[in-house]
Amino acid sequence: MEAIELTLEATASIAWVNTVVQTACRLGVKEETLLKTAGLPLDALSWERWPIDYITRLWHAAEHCTKDPGFGLKTGAGVSPVNIDVLGIAMQSSATLRESFSLVQKYQRLISDGGRFQMLPGERETWVVYHPCQGQLAFSPYQIEAVLAAVVGFNTWISGSKICPIRVQFSQSQLSSYGDYQRVFNCPVEFEQAFSGLLISNDILDRPLPQADPVLAQIHEQYSSSRLTELENDSIVLDLRQWIKSRVGETLPRRTEAARMLGISERTLARRLDAQGFTFKEMLDEVRRELALVAVRESRKPLAEIAQSLGFAESSTFYRAFRRWTGLPPARWLKQQAEESNKGV
Repeated sequence: MEAIELTLEATASIAWVNTVVQTACRLGVKEETLLKTAGLPLDALSWERWPIDYITRLWHAAEHCTKDPGFGLKTGAGVSPVNIDVLGIAMQSSATLRESFSLVQKYQRLISDGGRFQMLPGERETWVVYHPCQGQLAFSPYQIEAVLAAVVGFNTWISGSKICPIRVQFSQSQLSSYGDYQRVFNCPVEFEQAFSGLLISNDILDRPLPQADPVLAQIHEQYSSSRLTELENDSIVLDLRQWIKSRVGETLPRRTEAARMLGISERTLARRLDAQGFTFKEMLDEVRRELALVAVRESRKPLAEIAQSLGFAESSTFYRAFRRWTGLPPARWLKQQAEESNKGV
């Protein structure tokens, strides 16, 4: 059997998306203008998560609309706990900045799938390296600047004193004036280096935080863990649906294959789907319904051929399923769709 690989769709939380929107608004760009320039629907700001490529399009639109070379730095410097959601609250309760970074590494997906942090400790200082993980679209360089600026700004906020790295470097070229970088980082900044990151003194990373609370830290981490589980379950539903859609044919995909593809047991798959209110059978039926409606409405293929392509051994079985889905047989449903379409003209 051929190997099947699932790649979960990378997303970012709306809280992180809002950092871009809020900065653009402060610079005089309206939300509607920003979304239209990015080619995104106007209701997108009501979504809980955005595909990574959508937020990349938003960054490029902000760059175009603001014409501000310091946009990334300004966005990152304005990050607050609200923009990091529940993870920001958990970080505040950590014993030290180093522990708060460990939380980010563990629960990064709650903020965004668009990158990950790596800690490279030395005897006196530690590199905090940022590895961007872009989607189909190349990241805007402003995104990278915003992340490193956010690290300094947010950690200054939770530590109660200005965090000054020893050195900051970017793998990309300089975008804004050197003075803009100095105002954010207050240290030497280098460009076109091997990686993007901040070099921070171990004394700063290991200094006790003023709001450290081990009891609250444990509560917040448990909540972060449950939120991450929910997010992963949501991802499984979305991507499993996509996988089923790609596999539906004369032979239908089976739950055994789905579990093997995900690298989990059938029981675990059933439990995760149940947590989202689904069963594998229901999801398969829903996907077949979706494909059937599109095929009947848009395809000129005979109904018998459509039925076979959706895994129905006989046309009569397909007819019964179609009536269950729509309340009508295929021909009458198609006629109803045409009549409704003509009324709308």
